[in-house]
Amino acid sequence: MYKSFSMELAGRTLTVEVGRVAKQANGAAFMHYGDTVVLATATASDKPRDGIDFFPLSVEYEEKLYAVGKIPGGFNKREGKASENSVLTSRVIDRPMRPLFPKDYRNDVTLDNIVMSVDQDCSPELTAMLGSAIATSISDIPFDGPCATTQVGLVDGELVINPTQAQKQASDMALTVASVRDKVIMIEAGANEVAEDLMIEAIFKAHEVNKEIIKFIDTIVAECGKPKHTYTSCAVPDELFAAIREVVPPAEMEVAVFTDEKQVREENIKNITAKLQEAFAENEEWLSVLGEAIYQYQKKTVRKMILKDHKRPDGRAMNQIRHLAAEVDMLPRVHGSAMFTRGQTQILNICTLAPLSESQRLDGIDNMETSKRYMHHYNFPSFSVGETRPSRGPGRREIGHGALAEKALVPVLPSEVEFPYAIRTVSETMESNGSTSQASICSSSMALMAAGVPIKSAVAGISCGLVTGDSDDDYIVLTDIQGLEDFFGDMDFKVGGTHKGITAIQMDIKIHGLTRPIIEEAIRTTREARLYILDEVMAKAISEPRKEVGKYAPKIDQISIDPQKIGDVVGKQGKVINKIIEETGVKIDISDDGSVSVCGTDQDMIDRAIQIIKSIVTEIEAGQIMTGKVVRIMNFGAFVELAPNKDGMIHISKLSEKRVAKVEDVVNIGDVVTVKVVEVDKMGRINLSMKPSDMTAKAEEAKEAKEEKEVKENE
Repeated sequence: MYKSFSMELAGRTLTVEVGRVAKQANGAAFMHYGDTVVLATATASDKPRDGIDFFPLSVEYEEKLYAVGKIPGGFNKREGKASENSVLTSRVIDRPMRPLFPKDYRNDVTLDNIVMSVDQDCSPELTAMLGSAIATSISDIPFDGPCATTQVGLVDGELVINPTQAQKQASDMALTVASVRDKVIMIEAGANEVAEDLMIEAIFKAHEVNKEIIKFIDTIVAECGKPKHTYTSCAVPDELFAAIREVVPPAEMEVAVFTDEKQVREENIKNITAKLQEAFAENEEWLSVLGEAIYQYQKKTVRKMILKDHKRPDGRAMNQIRHLAAEVDMLPRVHGSAMFTRGQTQILNICTLAPLSESQRLDGIDNMETSKRYMHHYNFPSFSVGETRPSRGPGRREIGHGALAEKALVPVLPSEVEFPYAIRTVSETMESNGSTSQASICSSSMALMAAGVPIKSAVAGISCGLVTGDSDDDYIVLTDIQGLEDFFGDMDFKVGGTHKGITAIQMDIKIHGLTRPIIEEAIRTTREARLYILDEVMAKAISEPRKEVGKYAPKIDQISIDPQKIGDVVGKQGKVINKIIEETGVKIDISDDGSVSVCGTDQDMIDRAIQIIKSIVTEIEAGQIMTGKVVRIMNFGAFVELAPNKDGMIHISKLSEKRVAKVEDVVNIGDVVTVKVVEVDKMGRINLSMKPSDMTAKAEEAKEAKEEKEVKENE
């Protein structure tokens, strides 16, 4: 027997089945939202993991392609590495739930979500988020939940809760908000320059829905919840803290952390650590948790300095941004480059342009997302923080930071019609001390403009932090947090946007939620800082997109042809299009709607390819003057290729005004000649003339036609 619980959520039924499947997990919820089905499970190890000073939480979001009736591509025909969407969804589930586990809990916990069926109007990501919260809440794993998540769209100026697929396509905002009972605990947003006040309204509209969902979860927990199990606490003993203060007084710790040089601070802490290790050399138990104790001592020192003394570790005012610098064209041969520096955070971004055929193909469960034209990638090498480790490719953090910057820039990109390019920007972290993702937004925006991408507006990003006291009213919001303030503070509130409004938000916190006044102040603070960066720093490096793409970037021209003529351009087995490519050296992409993109570095060759394509799709009529190549000679005349698979014949009598005894006396194979179409007969045969009198007659006819048209227009 199993139990089923249902509620109406945004006009669709959400059903949770408990005890139907996965009964050996600590907690399991078989989630149904419309026809979307997700199995969410929560499991924990019996004992803490030895030798770690963090909570080992793993969150998985597994997209099964059978959920949308697909067989995976490739040779193995099975799901492989997690998609970017899977990684990002896992991060969005992790961020609101991690703060709700006990601080001293070190047991391994895995939250696994398997997408088994997808109704495109009922988000599987949202279903998994709710499922993880429910599975953990009803399990015996210690958890200070429940939490709930809601998505919000903006369609025709109206806020829409949990939008359908059609509404998402038309939406100017994609907002995800997670809440606990009384506070907001996570925000993730992408938006088309949405005003700050409207964003705040949307956040708290989602929060109200979340409170209703939490009431629903409470009924499930009341009936199915297990007693929470006991666990071995990994908290630092109070007597160790007391002993540390005897050896290193608070004033000494303040001096150690009060510097704007990250390396100096780290050296100071290294010396303090060595001093404490020597003092406690005989106490193995204390030495095993000394690293965590020093971390917490630093944290308490920094928080006290900020909250009580209003002093930041680097001496800045609470709303002061670190030293800023911006420059473009760092790299001579790339299509566009820019570097943005904020204190000890420095990002060099490189923009590359390519034909649309090089857009990224996506093989996922969202049938509407099959390709991606703009790609933003973020790299975080170990040298950027003065460490050494081998490069093993991007991890979840790198993927998440790249996606956030990408989300911030997509709203200002030109359409494919305006700018028919695939675009890739790569953020290389040169130095890191907080908010590299926001520096990536700034440097990417400038690199795009330097590459000649006609973006609608420059975009800047900035992060603010938070230190809270004992009450909801006791807090300080910090502008432009550095790494230390991120580690020891309560919030990392990242906002990207333009002068007009917000394009992206990502909020991470380490406490059990934020009140409305804190969120409003954070959004206001980031707006002020963002406008300063746009006007006083970025605009002075590059104020608008360059009028043309760079010297080394490919040039792309577009034309439209009748879709029914696509076969003529391609030719049998691609022979016609391949011949054009071979002759001109360009790259040609043809869409099903008849859009033809011709890409190359030589504009003359691009023009030549377009001329050939137009000649193929244009019907040849009597009276036209055309250029073609002599491809065959007979006794009675010469055959001229006017376009691929379109030859016309010049009779020997039409080669010249004078009598011609032999065709080769006038033309030879390979000659390029200008001819007039004399006739296209019923059989489709094209008769041509090279006689000057025929050319002149054509010119006179054209002149008369033009004069006649002008007369009619004047009348």
